Amino acid sequence: MATKTRAATAAKERLSRDTVARAALGLVDAEGLDALTVRRLATGLGVTPMALYWHFKDKDALLDGVAEQLLAEVALPAPDDTVTWDVQLRAALEALLAGLAAHPAVAQLVGRRILLNDPGREIAERILRLLRDGGCSPEQASQLGMYALMFMTSLVADEPGLAVGTTNDERDQEVRAKWAALQALPPKRFPTIIESAETLTDCAASEQWLGFGLDTLLAGIRGVAPGA
Repeated sequence: MATKTRAATAAKERLSRDTVARAALGLVDAEGLDALTVRRLATGLGVTPMALYWHFKDKDALLDGVAEQLLAEVALPAPDDTVTWDVQLRAALEALLAGLAAHPAVAQLVGRRILLNDPGREIAERILRLLRDGGCSPEQASQLGMYALMFMTSLVADEPGLAVGTTNDERDQEVRAKWAALQALPPKRFPTIIESAETLTDCAASEQWLGFGLDTLLAGIRGVAPGA
């Protein structure tokens, strides 16, 4: 028993919370969210599962840590009072979107966890402050901020053709199967779906997909913000 205790203590000293979170993020990036288990992560780190419980009490806490790690990587631009609130808002949202796009399998975790850690709270504070500068009331700012986060996480996580944890051949086969299913629809009933089948099943230009999505989001915010 003493030997096991010493081994667990040594593992705790060898690992940090950030080390575990970064390793978990890397595993999800490579193989998808379903691949993340405490046992699998511990094996990859060369420790026992008990060593990870020093830092994260359960799977939910580990997921919190993964989301926090993603948000900690978001590089918000410095505030710039020489430009308008909406220009600053775009820059902040671009930074957040880039952070989400770098880890698409984790994007879906962020929505409910952004206010549970300091990196997320810093991002939320910046976005809400800019919306208030645009003339929004606290209620309007919070609503628009939540809409923006929901939209961007979905924009990343649901990108057509995205297939985390699969080989290129597997991804291409899945895309072709979806495309064929749409092409097989009755053309007289669904001509427009068939015409758009390629884009609906595979987003070949990811940057264009994300950029146009952000343009659409900002146009909506400017359209309802009192100070626009």
